[in-house]
Amino acid sequence: MSSKKTVSQSEDFSVWYIETIKKADLMDYSPVRGCIVFKPAGYALWEAIQKELDARLKETGHENAYFPLFIPQSFFEKEKEHVEGFNPELPWVTEAGGDPLEEKLAIRPTSETMIGHMFSKWVKSYRDLPLLMNQWCNVVRWEKRTLPFLRTSEFLWQEGHTAHATEQEAKEETFKILDLYAEFIESGLAIPVVRGEKTPSEKFAGAVHTYSVEAMMKDGKALQAGTSHYMGQRFAKSFDIQFTDANNQLAYAYTTSWGVSTRLIGALIMVHGDDQGLVLPPRIAPTQVIIIPIGAKGERERVLSYAAQILDRFKAKGIRVKLDDRDNYSPGWKFNEYEAKGIPLRMEIGPRDVNQDQVVLARRDTLEKITVPTAEVLETVDRLFNEIQENLYQQAKANFDRNTHMAETLEALTDIIQTKRGFVLSGWCGDDRCEAKVKEESGAVSRNIPFDPPETMKTCVACGEKAKYTVWFAKSY
Repeated sequence: MSSKKTVSQSEDFSVWYIETIKKADLMDYSPVRGCIVFKPAGYALWEAIQKELDARLKETGHENAYFPLFIPQSFFEKEKEHVEGFNPELPWVTEAGGDPLEEKLAIRPTSETMIGHMFSKWVKSYRDLPLLMNQWCNVVRWEKRTLPFLRTSEFLWQEGHTAHATEQEAKEETFKILDLYAEFIESGLAIPVVRGEKTPSEKFAGAVHTYSVEAMMKDGKALQAGTSHYMGQRFAKSFDIQFTDANNQLAYAYTTSWGVSTRLIGALIMVHGDDQGLVLPPRIAPTQVIIIPIGAKGERERVLSYAAQILDRFKAKGIRVKLDDRDNYSPGWKFNEYEAKGIPLRMEIGPRDVNQDQVVLARRDTLEKITVPTAEVLETVDRLFNEIQENLYQQAKANFDRNTHMAETLEALTDIIQTKRGFVLSGWCGDDRCEAKVKEESGAVSRNIPFDPPETMKTCVACGEKAKYTVWFAKSY
């Protein structure tokens, strides 16, 4: 861990973000442009997210599979809007083994085309539906501007793909997943989100409708935390996903796709981090408690023995705990290290604590210290986990509430975006030109059309005509 003092969030949020990542030892830069190496601490965060989300997906009947990284060019040409949307970001393989390929292969930017092809082979009867699949994998999109975890040329994600017999079932799936994402992000990551529909210009290439959950970072910028797409029958017709229905008639399936990625790690950092480093919610923290023994060498064995007993009790209860018994670093150095890494609770045990059968607990979110009898430590830690989780959510919610605004004119919206920060709720007539005008003049982009806006706006922020929609606008990552 670097001993260099991190630039504060108020000084330069972007620099603070990069330095916080470095201090927490989450990643390193790869020699390939736009790609990063996940170091163990960073990958452990992704594994924690993966474990929690994977369990939720399996509970709703989805099964994991894996599909190829390489996708034939002809697959992209079957859905015009899809290929046009992704073509600028596609890297291509044109030769292998020194010989040119008969058909060049795209490196997977997303898997709708490959999975559409396979679904057409697997779906023959209404009895084969619904088909509910998910895969955890890497994808490549050749980004021009990159930022670790938030936007990289290669990133990790899960992508779900489903096929259904009816439009209603497919739409229900789309909203079920959107709600699943929102629940996971809010309860697991302690990050409040707003649900809504993307505008046509912002929807996924090839989708009929795209829905998103949007989160606000501490600097007021928006982050698209997850998306769920209703594809209708577009991909089913492009890839011939047909089945014989209950009336013995041929019909096309209705499909969906949806995903979240390692940008959720970036969200955790930017929503909860402070000037000391990361602050991790207990429910998602790979290590929830770090135990640090304190004392002179003559007392070391006695303190370590006591700490090891507590370690075993915690592990038996399923608490993710580690004991740092390294003797070549001072306790103060370790305190700084684990604050930078965002461990929710630090337990300090010294000779006096052993004598008095107690421990000292330090909260990462408030930096508050309390002394707890060892007999009550399990109960206390469980209570503190809940308090920290709720406190982090409420702090993030307060940041969201402080930095949400309403604007009825483009001048007012632009002033808010340029002089303040956060989300701006405004009306929109539905014309793409008005949406583009907002972006051009203010620098803000539409985030989504919220399902439950705090207020319904009556006029378009750009043209003054009657508003068809109420939209969140913000600068974004």
